[in-house]
Amino acid sequence: MSDTQQQIDQLVKSNEIVLFMKGSASFPMCGFSGRAIQILKACGVDTKTVKTVNVLEDDGIRQGIKDYSNWPTIPQLYIKGEFIGGSDIMMEMYESGELKQVISGQA
Repeated sequence: MSDTQQQIDQLVKSNEIVLFMKGSASFPMCGFSGRAIQILKACGVDTKTVKTVNVLEDDGIRQGIKDYSNWPTIPQLYIKGEFIGGSDIMMEMYESGELKQVISGQA
């Protein structure tokens, strides 16, 4: 496992909720990342408690997270070490109520 992969693995496993995104929770730098933050807020998550990783600050992380998850797009959400998906999957799970259950640990 490369240093970047180890760094990503550590982030994913040591934080309850991790969002790899473009920008930050307070200043998303793309529409999909902004939508991901809004979905988390709609689920009752205080976005100050979410570990966000700005992939625009590190090309290694930007590519590394795609390799780590085998998922081609950003943002990527992890809850309790498990890959959830990008903003489209987050939206589907939010609309069905499943995302809130996963976040609260009831799923």
